[in-house]
Amino acid sequence: MKLKGKKALITGGAKGIGKGIAAAFLNEGASVIICGRNELNLKAACNDLEDLGAVEYVVADISHLEDVRNLAEEIGAKWGSLDVLVNNASILGERKPIIEYPEEVWEEVIDINLNAQFFVTKALLPMLMKSKNASIINVSSSVGRKGKKEWGAYAASKFGVEALTQVLADELGETGPRVNSVNPGGTRTDMRAGAYPDEDPMTLPSPEDISPVFIYLASDESTGVTGKEFNARDWIGAK
Repeated sequence: MKLKGKKALITGGAKGIGKGIAAAFLNEGASVIICGRNELNLKAACNDLEDLGAVEYVVADISHLEDVRNLAEEIGAKWGSLDVLVNNASILGERKPIIEYPEEVWEEVIDINLNAQFFVTKALLPMLMKSKNASIINVSSSVGRKGKKEWGAYAASKFGVEALTQVLADELGETGPRVNSVNPGGTRTDMRAGAYPDEDPMTLPSPEDISPVFIYLASDESTGVTGKEFNARDWIGAK
């Protein structure tokens, strides 16, 4: 088991890619906490995952600083330290040209997809620094590396996530928690279906299919690897 004994937090872990990562981590021996805004979804996810290993949830809207502080306190009280942080939580927003993009939607997307990642990372860094080999994995997107029309706030937020990854990796160097980003690529999720309603989801890999790169980055195999961009599809089928 590549993650035996490791403690991991996955934001947005109730469904989609986050839930798939949680399942993969549990299968590799990690203890996992998932967080999200919807308690019913979190409970359902934990019920689905509990046979795989030690999994719990914390209800938190990570775009709110008070919720993030409470999340950090709960993890600190339970574990004291943290080995893996997966900044996965995000929302799509709207697929519209900038000239038509609603300001309130823009603000919500930036708050959840970028500001919240900063809040969570900053709050949990002290606990990550207590780990001997901690890893921060930021979930990005292809449109966070090359902008495309009608991706608006989502693309802008993911560009910000890439910048946060690079800045933090440079600050922490090779001796602190390593920090990398992963572009999942098109994956069989509700968010993808919302972005491409005419697409056949069965032509896409599942969240579990794209998990190998996340296991690699969470494991000691990636010691010393930091400030890098990864594409999950390059790792499908990797052991």
